[in-house]
Amino acid sequence: MAKVKVYSTPTCPWCIKTKDFLKEKKIEFEDINVAENQEASKEMVEKSGQMGVPVIDIDGTIIVGFDEAKIKEALKI
Repeated sequence: MAKVKVYSTPTCPWCIKTKDFLKEKKIEFEDINVAENQEASKEMVEKSGQMGVPVIDIDGTIIVGFDEAKIKEALKI
């Protein structure tokens, strides 16, 4: 099982879409709220070079935004 982290904010519609997609596919993930967690926010920017959310980390593969094709490819589904 892939280790999946979703860096998100509670109000971001693409973050919600990403998490709904993962739940639909029965993929376990860690949801990290970067609006409340400054350390996680810094970690997200270091990994992705981006301030925007969502940032998805799938076993070290970084995907910025909800990109269904890239997510499926990284998860091998």
